[in-house]
Amino acid sequence: MPTLPTPKKRQPSQNPPPAVLPWPGETELVGLVIELAPLNNDYLYPEYTIGLHAWFLAQVQQTHPELSRSLHDEQSEKAFTISGLEGELLTTGKDLQLQADKTYHWYINILSQPLAQWASKWLQNLPPVVDLRNAPLRIISCQIALPPTTYKELLTTSLFRTSTVQLTFLTPTSFRSKQHHFPLPVPKNLFHSYLRRWNDFADIKIPQDQFLNWIEETVIIHRHKIESAKVIAGKKGSVTGFTGAIELGLSKKVNENSDFGQYFYALAQLAPYCGTGHKTTFGLGQTRIGWLLSDILPVSPRENLLASRIAELTEKFIANRRRTGGTRAQEIAETWATILARRELGESLNAIAIDLEMPYETVKTYIKLARRSLKANEEKANEE
Repeated sequence: MPTLPTPKKRQPSQNPPPAVLPWPGETELVGLVIELAPLNNDYLYPEYTIGLHAWFLAQVQQTHPELSRSLHDEQSEKAFTISGLEGELLTTGKDLQLQADKTYHWYINILSQPLAQWASKWLQNLPPVVDLRNAPLRIISCQIALPPTTYKELLTTSLFRTSTVQLTFLTPTSFRSKQHHFPLPVPKNLFHSYLRRWNDFADIKIPQDQFLNWIEETVIIHRHKIESAKVIAGKKGSVTGFTGAIELGLSKKVNENSDFGQYFYALAQLAPYCGTGHKTTFGLGQTRIGWLLSDILPVSPRENLLASRIAELTEKFIANRRRTGGTRAQEIAETWATILARRELGESLNAIAIDLEMPYETVKTYIKLARRSLKANEEKANEE
């Protein structure tokens, strides 16, 4: 596998200087961007956003265990989103490679007041390194990417107007529909996604059914440019999602309910903070306001290959199970497929077990069952 010339290896420094990021105590929403530098020309494994996700949660757990439990277990919607790494990632065969002489940006968005209060303290004593498996990244700085605000401020500053809303989906975006992925930016799905986060964290609640019916009747798609892509779905499985941009406007019916028009613009302003669709805590559904097609992030060949293989194996495992109804069969098939596909691409069972938060022996058993299922599938095909 080709490699870059290796520059003088960087050593982790002392903690980076405290981030000067004051925000009011009532802040509920804020976006951060952390500038990172590789210590060497390291390779990234396709599922590296799992490592970023785990590292961030570990930071919360170390300093605020109660908040960590809430983020992990209690809330139906997660109070944060993260991105992948933005910067010059070299494609070398099936892999991505960091460049030690470049810097990269990682975005973390906060969606609740308790997490915003924690982050304001955490940023004053940032650790020196983001400890990503086989690719440690030195923290250079942290800045505000999306201004600190509250849900009430989004609502009160969202002046009722007739201008259009443009949204760009930088990373593959998808919705869950009838146990399948739905990779289209239908307005009702978009705003249902934003509304779920709003009603989970905001004091001012928006009536869901009435508002979504209003969206269906009132919101018009003026133009769009989207493409589909298959990517890894967080810890397990694959997702068929879309990237691209869409421009939305309101029909004349908007005058029938000015409150809903105000909600429409407020939720559009929420989109960059909360992302769109599902798996936003693993880098999917990253959203920006505006028509920004040049900012869309490419899917690496290795990730596309791995996601396609996971999807292929999942279908085979479901077909081999006697009972395919419900979510249980789908979950087992996705788990087997993820483990086997990652192993086929050379990852160790120990690394897979860590990412999936599963015992090593369980992962070892699952890969045996997966291979046995594939063998049965081949024997059946030969008989036919």
